[in-house]
Amino acid sequence: MNVVILQQKSNLPNMKTTKTALTTLMLMAALGANAQQLTLQLDKAQKAVSPTLYGIMTEEINYSYEGGLYAQLLRDPSFREDVNGQRRNPWTPWHSGGPKYWLATDTLASQLTLTQKGGYNRANPAVLKWKAKAGASIANGGFWGVPIRAKELYKGYVIAKAEKGSGASFTLSLVSNDGKTVFASTKIDGLGENWQKKSFELTVPEKVKATKDARFVITADNEGTYDLSKTVLFPETFNNRPNGLRKDLMEMMCQMKPKFLRFPGGNYLEGNDFRNRFDWKRTIGDPDERPGHMSPWGYRSTDGLGLLEFLEWAEDCGAEPILAVFAGYTLSGDHLTADYIDGFVQDALDEIEYVTGGPETKWGAQRVRDGHPQPFPLHYVEIGNEDFFDESGSYAGRYKKLYDAIKAKYPQLQLISTADQKMVERWAQETGVSGLKFDVIDEHYYRSTGDMYAAANQYDKYDRKGPKIFCGEWAAREGKPTTNMNAALGDAAWMTGMERNADLLIGHCYAPLFVNVSKGGMQWESDLIGYDALNAYGSPSYYAQCMFAQNVGNRIVPMTDKDMPTMEYEGKKLPQLYYSATTDTQSGRTYLKVVNGGKTAQTLTVTVSGGKVAGKGTITTLKAAKPEDTNSIDNPKHVVPVTAKQKTGKTFKVVLAPLSVNVIKM
Repeated sequence: MNVVILQQKSNLPNMKTTKTALTTLMLMAALGANAQQLTLQLDKAQKAVSPTLYGIMTEEINYSYEGGLYAQLLRDPSFREDVNGQRRNPWTPWHSGGPKYWLATDTLASQLTLTQKGGYNRANPAVLKWKAKAGASIANGGFWGVPIRAKELYKGYVIAKAEKGSGASFTLSLVSNDGKTVFASTKIDGLGENWQKKSFELTVPEKVKATKDARFVITADNEGTYDLSKTVLFPETFNNRPNGLRKDLMEMMCQMKPKFLRFPGGNYLEGNDFRNRFDWKRTIGDPDERPGHMSPWGYRSTDGLGLLEFLEWAEDCGAEPILAVFAGYTLSGDHLTADYIDGFVQDALDEIEYVTGGPETKWGAQRVRDGHPQPFPLHYVEIGNEDFFDESGSYAGRYKKLYDAIKAKYPQLQLISTADQKMVERWAQETGVSGLKFDVIDEHYYRSTGDMYAAANQYDKYDRKGPKIFCGEWAAREGKPTTNMNAALGDAAWMTGMERNADLLIGHCYAPLFVNVSKGGMQWESDLIGYDALNAYGSPSYYAQCMFAQNVGNRIVPMTDKDMPTMEYEGKKLPQLYYSATTDTQSGRTYLKVVNGGKTAQTLTVTVSGGKVAGKGTITTLKAAKPEDTNSIDNPKHVVPVTAKQKTGKTFKVVLAPLSVNVIKM
């Protein structure tokens, strides 16, 4: 329609008529002039949806573990941040010879000296020697603040000793950064000349306003010289697990209904070199026996979140692990050829045994001793990470050796290649490797929103005779530090394509999952969940993930469409609507997902053929006024889903708001 029709009227128009006509035109424009139609063919819903379609992936980036999910609150608990290549910030004040994140509150009353030998054990060799006057204090500000919450119970311990003749007690406190407010305090005593592990508890009173403007303080009650080897502090953790995970972040992930957790994920598996790979055997057992290592993103991991904690994380979210095993390649390009990786092959077999083995096995027995008697479920094992970057072509041989060994001992497992089949086969030809087999191929995509729109039908064209697909990392990259609404639209459009092909894809997971939004916390933009020391929030993309994963059936519903609208996006003509549908053969529920990437509302006529649907349903809509709209620490609920009643049945109309992700449940 065009308002030129109105201009053909008399110069003295009937204003009431003109106003009515204009209103009608505006309404028709808002609802869409085309008669776009979508038909759901329930009687042809034969292809099964992968039971592990929606999952999560994680790696140590953006302070995802240290300063994030791993609930331990103190930065540099073992005084080792200044070693192994960690660069000091020259603008950060610290007492000469002392550690970067432990500062004397009064440099005249304290003398700090840091050494890297003589500590509590081999895993904790560093010693902070503290020559203190009575009442002198040292403080740790955590990861951009220590969070204080009313009635919170904090637990921790100090590994310390007092030199001969020194006083033998400390006062431990949670204190505001200005020193004016003591939120909680306790005392430990009985320190002697030998290393002792002293546990403590701190309880914040009821009438305290939540804040991150706090630090942990150790005060020497008497003048003397003290040695410290490790200090840790935990708030209440998810499911009250010792050495556990942050409650609010775990609750947010559980809302995503993940069916799997891909770990250790990404670059964290490989490390910058062999020394700093994810060496799983050094991450199990007593946390005080774990030496830690440098992450690829420039800061140290304590490995407090180790293999068992990953597995319990999956368990607590109702997910199963997709386990990535080290395959002999590091981010620096250092690698071993197949002739020299027997040790890593055995390491992978041992790791699988730790996850799945019974108490009669060596590593299953170790898991039992570590506190988890029951084996964990395991169906998929990934061989390496992004080995398509290995220009040597050695992956073909390394992959085959690991594939053959794992299949021989665990024939039930499905194994995932981290390079494309054609690429690996070319390398195999070049290096004389034969007999390759492929169960699943891992594909990674980081794209613009426009490219996500354009690729939404990518998997429609894949050959079903080849291996299954795992999309182990993907994201529409727009928004900083977390995604905006435009990225969420691209993400959702891409997910409709994966859901339509859920017989081909075993699963997919967004990356990166986490970002600490404090200044200095981000290494990668456009992340899913943001947080600081105290609060967390979900991006629009997070809510799109929840909407999709919470509303999925077990069969793919084929669809036909007619007269679908298009839009101009960055100079390209693209579809405006993107859609998928699944049905649950047990509950009888059908779920239709439609993304409207355009700036105009659309009315869609939906017809259901060959099956029954209820006459009443719901529509959950995620929308925004502008593509750049987003959420933040200060405004965490600016863009969130809203659910309303929706008339359904054999034929019904649904109005799709501009810039919206919609889930119709019928």
